Amino acid sequence: MNIYKALVVGALVATAPMADARDRDTKDPLSYGMVQLTVKVGQTTQADILEKFGAPNVTTIDGSGREMWVYDRHATVTYDKSSGFSIGMLIGAGGANVGGGGGLGFGSSKSRSEQTQRTMTLILKFDANKVVSDFQSRSSSF
Repeated sequence: MNIYKALVVGALVATAPMADARDRDTKDPLSYGMVQLTVKVGQTTQADILEKFGAPNVTTIDGSGREMWVYDRHATVTYDKSSGFSIGMLIGAGGANVGGGGGLGFGSSKSRSEQTQRTMTLILKFDANKVVSDFQSRSSSF
């Protein structure tokens, strides 16, 4: 591969989009859709809930003596996006006692940021066998 092809390939690889590690690491499994998929009245146990959503924010006993768990999540989601490109080229030549070189480069970039608020509340009631007997969930985003 000659030097010019190597420079072009290098420029293309350098401008390829990369996944943001924050996007992968900040996902919370407690969402309206995940609740609907996971929680089944008469089937889902406390152990299943703990495994999927972690520890609840509040545990209490209702007026009927049933155990209740409350999950309450509030999140500020910030989305930063930067886009742009940069292409550079270095041209050089050399011979016996003669050296030369030149360069050319240009680029452009933009960025924007968006912020939203997200809330999720899940209330679970369990029977004497520690199985979900009833649940309610509310989700909002603004």
